[in-house]
Amino acid sequence: MVTGTAVGSVPRLVVAAPASGSGKTTVATGLMAALSARGMAVSPHKVGPDYIDPGYHALATGRVGRNLDAYLCGAELVAPLFAHGARGCDIAVVEGVMGLFDGAAGEGELASTAQVAKLLRAPVVLVVDASAQARSVAALVHGFVSFDPEVRVGGVILNKVGSERHEVVLREALEAVGVPVMGVLRRASRVETPSRHLGLVPVAERAAAAVEAVDAMGAQVAEGCDLHGLVALACSAGSLAGAAWDPGDALFSSPPPPLPFPSLGAAPPNPPVGPGGPRPQTPDGPGVASTSAERPRDPVVALAGGAAFSFSYAEHAELLGAAGAHVVTFDPLRDEELPEGASGVVIGGGFPEVYASELSANEALRKQIAELAARGAPVAAECAGLLYLCRELDGMPMCGVLDASARMSERLTLGYRDAVAVGDSVLAAAGTRMRGHEFHRTVVEPGAGASPAWGVRVPERRVEGFVEGGVHASYLHTHWASAPGVARRFVERCRTS
Repeated sequence: MVTGTAVGSVPRLVVAAPASGSGKTTVATGLMAALSARGMAVSPHKVGPDYIDPGYHALATGRVGRNLDAYLCGAELVAPLFAHGARGCDIAVVEGVMGLFDGAAGEGELASTAQVAKLLRAPVVLVVDASAQARSVAALVHGFVSFDPEVRVGGVILNKVGSERHEVVLREALEAVGVPVMGVLRRASRVETPSRHLGLVPVAERAAAAVEAVDAMGAQVAEGCDLHGLVALACSAGSLAGAAWDPGDALFSSPPPPLPFPSLGAAPPNPPVGPGGPRPQTPDGPGVASTSAERPRDPVVALAGGAAFSFSYAEHAELLGAAGAHVVTFDPLRDEELPEGASGVVIGGGFPEVYASELSANEALRKQIAELAARGAPVAAECAGLLYLCRELDGMPMCGVLDASARMSERLTLGYRDAVAVGDSVLAAAGTRMRGHEFHRTVVEPGAGASPAWGVRVPERRVEGFVEGGVHASYLHTHWASAPGVARRFVERCRTS
């Protein structure tokens, strides 16, 4: 169930491209900055699971960047989550992922930019890297316009154009396609952003340099694009039925569509059937929901942040708050103590491998987290958080909560995962099915504890992660909006630990 403000009134457009590296982030972030500079309240969104681009979007707009991922959350939550983020805004800009029609491998259009554009009934602006083409640009754009009639490509922005003559040739070629050119951007090194082993360097690590880059993107888009035309295109978006997602109401919502059960030697649990049919399975167990009478106090949940742990979906903190927690952010690079009264810790993704020596040097905090975990307090860790809880990372001491060693690797692990909770934990009851995403260049040995966190079906059947006492640590990034009971279960454990 979703409640709140009506979805359909916010003007919106999707910034897409034929392929990765075409300039989507530059154009989308620059457009957000340019419109914000003109006094518009801009709602920033990103298709897919990526954490880094939304950080740049937040700098450009002054609002939290939010993800729209039909794989992690289910297609039915894309529009409600969009509306939740777009409340009170004049316009929304959605940055796509990879190429326009690229999504989850082997799943058709699922999780693609095209699917999200259709779910939002939003027009698409296609960003084309024109640096190495001339008349052929017409064939390229024509192919993307005609591939799926349900996707409306309303304009083209030509990126990395070499000269005025080059621009003339490109515009003449596109006249026959019938799609207006809504912007031309010249090659400009000043808007480039540095990258490393997992993509762009996050905003949290760049500070002033990131602000300068976003300002440069905004200036380039304002100079080279038809802002009035782009706003008019956004206003042509179709009306959406439904209502905005709300974290309080979502705590009692149904889970996403059923997922294939990874065979791990046992069948999935069958929820009890009552007069009204099967009750929805939640991370608390079938149909379980806590009540206000079960909440004697508001626990403090420490949420890791800062440069080393900058990956977190905003909805996680919102759900924890709606479940009754007082969420306080701490920085493991700077803070020598957890927030006062912390009864649970959530450590998301990021780049601890870049800051291993600094994290290791903060011995006081490492010791406090280990002691909290040893008392059975709930600790939820994803990817970077998993590395931090290990005994060591690249030979440097970490928290030592898990008897495991982590190290950097040349191999990139990337992709969506279908997962099932192998046993009960602070996050989920055994048999709870969730979708996740992996994205890292590290290895943890062993890859799973005596009580694994998840059973994973693809790309191969395996178990992974650790459940030890109140600790749930895994490589999988999950989006709790898909299973709000995760937050409720975690907070209830904080109250009783």
